Amino acid sequence: MNSPPPPPRHTSGPAVGAQTATQGAVSASQSGPRRGGFPALGAVPTPPRTAWTAEELMGMDFPTPRWAVPGIICEGVTLLAGPPKVGKSWMSLGLALDIAAGRPAFGRIDAESGSVLYLALEDTPRRLKSRMEIALGGRPAPAGLTLSIACPPMPAGGDVQVAEWLESHPDARLVVIDVFAKVRGNPAPGVSAYDADYAAMTRIKRVADHYGVAVVLVHHVRKAAAEDFLATVSGTNGLAGAADAVLVLERARARADGVLHVTGRDVDETDYPLAFDPSAGAWSLLDGNAADYQMRDTRSLIIRYLRDYPGKKPKEIADALNLDAGTVRQTCRRMQAD
Repeated sequence: MNSPPPPPRHTSGPAVGAQTATQGAVSASQSGPRRGGFPALGAVPTPPRTAWTAEELMGMDFPTPRWAVPGIICEGVTLLAGPPKVGKSWMSLGLALDIAAGRPAFGRIDAESGSVLYLALEDTPRRLKSRMEIALGGRPAPAGLTLSIACPPMPAGGDVQVAEWLESHPDARLVVIDVFAKVRGNPAPGVSAYDADYAAMTRIKRVADHYGVAVVLVHHVRKAAAEDFLATVSGTNGLAGAADAVLVLERARARADGVLHVTGRDVDETDYPLAFDPSAGAWSLLDGNAADYQMRDTRSLIIRYLRDYPGKKPKEIADALNLDAGTVRQTCRRMQAD
C-alpha cells in the first residue's frame, strides 16, 4: 500500500535541552494545549458522534491511513514486543532515524520523511549518542528527530506532553516509546490487570488517533514460549487487544537472522525475515519466506543443542533456545523424516 502525501514541513517548535521529562521537546501546559488541539488533563472534550445509519456510513469518505512504514506500521498504536536483548531498541532507533531522514526502512521499504519523537526511557545521553554513531555510519543526524530520556506516566500527564510535541510538529510521522512499562503507570486500587492494561493503551491510542500519527510502544514478551506469537506478549490480553497492530520480534541466541511477526487491524498478518548487522546496528529485510529461514536456522540450532543435551523434547529445546515451540516441533518432525 502506498503512503499518502506528506503534510507540509514544519520546523518550528521547542527543542530538547537539558530539561527533565520531555519539557522543551514535549512541554506540558497547565492551561491546556496550544492551538486548542489535545484536551488537557481533566478537560471534558465534546463527545464525537459514534453512530450512523448504514446509508450514512456508506456515503462517507475517509482519508487513506497514514503509514510510517508502508505495510508494517500504520497510524495508531503498534506494540513492538520481543525478548530482552533481541534487538528491539536497535530496530526502533533505526526506524526513527530512517523516517526522520527519509531513508528506506529496513533497508528497502520507502518511507516518507517526517518529524519523529523517540522516548528512550531506559537510556542515557551517552548511550544514545553511541548507538546513533553506529546506526548513522558517518551520515549526519537528521534534524527532524527529537530524543528524550524521560517522560511521566501517561496517567500523570505523559499523554498531554506527547500531544504538546505533536502540536508543534504537524509533519510528525512517528512516536516511539521505549519502553512501554515506563509510561504505563500503576493501576488504581481495585482495578483488574486487564482493565489497567487496556486503560493505559487507550490513553496513548487517544493521542495517536487525534493526530493521525503512528505510535510504537516497545514491550517485552513472556519467558514461556507459545504457539501463537500474540500469546507471548507480556501482560494481559488488554495490551494486544487495545493495540491497532502487534509486532513480535524473534531471534535465536547467537544468530543474526530474525523474524518479525506482524498482525493488526490495518495490516496483513505476515512474517518478515530479517537480518541484523551488529556492526551497523541495523535490521534489514530479507528476500523469500520467513519460514524458510526459520527452518534452516532452527535445524542447525537444534542439532547443536542436542549434541550437548541429547534426548531433550521439542518443548524443552524451544524454551532453552528461546524459539517458537511450534517451529521447533515442526522442524523436529522434518528432521526425523529425513
